[in-house]
Amino acid sequence: MEQAGCKSGDEKLSQIRRAKAEARKMRPACFALSAAVLAFSVCIPGCVKQTDTSEKLRDLEFTVLDKEAVPPELSGVIEEKKEKPFQLSYGDQGVLYIAEGYGGQPTSGYSVEVNSLYETEDAVCIRTSLMGPEKGEETEETVTYPYVVVQLEYIGKDIVFN
Repeated sequence: MEQAGCKSGDEKLSQIRRAKAEARKMRPACFALSAAVLAFSVCIPGCVKQTDTSEKLRDLEFTVLDKEAVPPELSGVIEEKKEKPFQLSYGDQGVLYIAEGYGGQPTSGYSVEVNSLYETEDAVCIRTSLMGPEKGEETEETVTYPYVVVQLEYIGKDIVFN
């Protein structure tokens, strides 16, 4: 005899099968909904207008330092990293130093030129170029490590090397 509120094993099995069948029918709808949500969320960043923080606010005044004028702390780090290209910044007592090196070069006669140094809303941007020996310039077959260090008034923003 069955107790009130209890179902027989066959009825439970039948109920489980119906639930599974209903779930299978809903899979395509759930998949489609998930795909639509994913597609929408991927589209959102492309649809939102972002302000361009790379717009130049102003050119910055700077001084290119001779190797002897570079602070010893920064000079030591440069010495450790000079064999490979590097990008460094160092702040000390209201002064910002930015250094960029191009790693080992096969001969003498290489130098680094600062093309631009400017401030944006979020960053200080610097663009440098590696300059090779001039045509006809006498060079030595020795590995050199060209780099540049600039000094400017301290600005508490990220440094972007272009």
